[in-house]
Amino acid sequence: MLGCLLLLGSVALAENVTFSTRAIVENPRDPKASNSKNVVVWLTPVGVPAPALATQKPYRLVQHDKKFDPHILVVPVGAVVEFPNHDPYFHNVFSLFEGKRFDLGLYEAGTTRTVRFDKVGVSYIFCNIHAQMSAVVISIPTPYYGISDSQGDIVIHDVPEGRYKLQVWYETAPEAIKSMTREVTLSERDSSIAPLKIEAANVPAPHKNKYGHDYDPAEPASPAYERP
Repeated sequence: MLGCLLLLGSVALAENVTFSTRAIVENPRDPKASNSKNVVVWLTPVGVPAPALATQKPYRLVQHDKKFDPHILVVPVGAVVEFPNHDPYFHNVFSLFEGKRFDLGLYEAGTTRTVRFDKVGVSYIFCNIHAQMSAVVISIPTPYYGISDSQGDIVIHDVPEGRYKLQVWYETAPEAIKSMTREVTLSERDSSIAPLKIEAANVPAPHKNKYGHDYDPAEPASPAYERP
C-alpha cells in the first residue's frame, strides 16, 4: 500500500517540461541575408494517442497595407482561419499549390472570408491582385510548436515528458529541412537539443497568379480595385 502511495505521489509531482533549441540559418550565397527568425518546430507524440486539439480559438490572417499579418501562422489541423480585408480596396486570396487548396474570390474592404484547414500541411497564401502579398499557414496535428525569434531561439512550454517526432520548417529551405525530421525523447533532465543548422536558399522566384500567368506590372486603374 505504501509503495502504491509513493508511486502515485511521484506521478503527481511529475511536471511538464519546457523544450528549447536554437535555429542557426545561414545563406552561403549571401551571408548578410541570413535570418534565423520564423523557423517553425513542432513535436508530435509517438506511441501515445494524439492530444485533443483546441480548434475554436480565433485564428486570423489580416490583409492590411497590401500585406498579410502575420506572415507565418501555425494552426491545429481542423482550425478555421479568418481572412479579413482591412485595406481600402479589393483582395483575392488563394492557395493552389500545396496544403489546403482554395480560392476566396474577389472581396471588398471591410469584409471577411474564412477557410477551414482540415488537413495537415503547408499552405502558401497569395493575393491574385497584389503580387507582393504572401503568407504561409502551417496546419499541424499537435499543440506543441514554437517559432524562432530574431535570435533564432525556439521555446515550447508545457510539453509532457515522452517520445516525439520533431519536424522543422523554414520558408526558403522547404526541401533541405525534411532531413531534419527525427525522434526525440524529452525528460526533466533532457529537454533541449543541439542547435538546428539550416542552409537557406536565395529568395524564391516570383510566383504566378492563380491562373498560372505573370502578374501585371502595375495594378489596374479599374474602380473594381478601389473602395466601393
